[in-house]
Amino acid sequence: MFESRRPLPAQRCFVSTAVEQTIAATAATIADPELAWLFANCLPNTLDTTVTFAPDAHGQPDTFIITGDIDAMWLRDSTNQVWPYLPLAPHDPHLAAMFRGLIRRQAACVRLDPYANAFYRTPDKTGHWQSDHTTMKPGIHERKYELDSLCAVLRLAVGYYNATGDASPFDAEVLATLRLIVQTIRHEQAGSDESDTPTYTFQRTTRQATDTLPLRGLGNPYRRTGMSRAAFRPSDDASIFQFQIPANAMAVACLRQTAAMLARLQQAADLQQDMTRLADEIAAGIARHAIVDHPRHGRIYAYEVDGLGSHALLDDANVPSLLSLPYLGFCDLTDPLYQNTRRFVLSDDNIYFSRGTAGEGISGPHVGRGWIWPMALTMQALTTTDESEITRCLRTLVRTHAGTGFMHETFWKDDPTQFTRKWFAWANTLFGELILTLAHRHPHILKQHFA
Repeated sequence: MFESRRPLPAQRCFVSTAVEQTIAATAATIADPELAWLFANCLPNTLDTTVTFAPDAHGQPDTFIITGDIDAMWLRDSTNQVWPYLPLAPHDPHLAAMFRGLIRRQAACVRLDPYANAFYRTPDKTGHWQSDHTTMKPGIHERKYELDSLCAVLRLAVGYYNATGDASPFDAEVLATLRLIVQTIRHEQAGSDESDTPTYTFQRTTRQATDTLPLRGLGNPYRRTGMSRAAFRPSDDASIFQFQIPANAMAVACLRQTAAMLARLQQAADLQQDMTRLADEIAAGIARHAIVDHPRHGRIYAYEVDGLGSHALLDDANVPSLLSLPYLGFCDLTDPLYQNTRRFVLSDDNIYFSRGTAGEGISGPHVGRGWIWPMALTMQALTTTDESEITRCLRTLVRTHAGTGFMHETFWKDDPTQFTRKWFAWANTLFGELILTLAHRHPHILKQHFA
């Protein structure tokens, strides 16, 4: 009944023996045949369909990963697409080499332009965003500055080292990239009135307000807070207020983790210190400016602030999000401030929380209200120890794939056969990560049936 939706073995982009063994072993522990089928389709989707892996001109591994139905590599997505495979890298040299190639490729992308979010495999390829009013270069698909994109590069480097203990990727070029990331994040701590010649502006000729920045491409005004500017959200939508809290929280966690990695490597003591100072400054800015009193939920984190007293109370479906703060390592799951924020995020007080006959969950302005993101449902299950909540999320995910065998970007709250992005690899591998996590932490949940 549940035939595999994976490409035939000869048509798969990348094959890992460790991943294949994990799929077989984990699927055998899942009682619900539909859930087991979804897991077996989704976990390897990035490797099956999006990876180009080959030596570069110097014989070093080079890995390029598209998002799925868009033929470009996002820094954020590419990290998240392979994240669930990291624990398997020590057991599969081919997979470890794929990770080393991605670290090198991401570093090269940042050195090309730290303000770009998405790149082509070769500089000769061009796309329809070349007309954007910003500084485009060959090889860049899109130049929306997203703080979390730089954080994703740090997260992958640290994740690989922690999983494998392999220091070989961290050569002079990668260390230069880490310095450029810190330099960029620190530069964007400045308020909007601190320079007559801003480094980054962005405008697009579009009918979508979320695709461009106002005020000649500068965005809405903001005052120095200690946090760092995030002109665009992880959804690629423009920020309303440019100090986005989830991205800054991710920066705190990633900077501290990278400094700790460099200390273990006994490299770049000055960079370790700079990363730690920067993380402390951003954390202090979050504590001073990002916590607000909500009339129903108490003290919670805002989603965005401007340092001028304005704030936006919402959560978006993409990661980093307020919902994902413990997943990213910023705070503990039991932190009272996070728990207050989580209750707000998963309530009708969050303007992008949607309820319908097909399910309930977080939507966002990128697709619209009422369009629930499976990614957010997966993150909801990853950020709770409440087994009834995990079961509800799984049941919704199983019931809303519309017979495709994969997760989608969104589905309509009252009709899961209406969905966006049939091929969205990040959502698939994140779902796979959830099942692997449950197999470790709550294996008895996988003994249930969810149809």
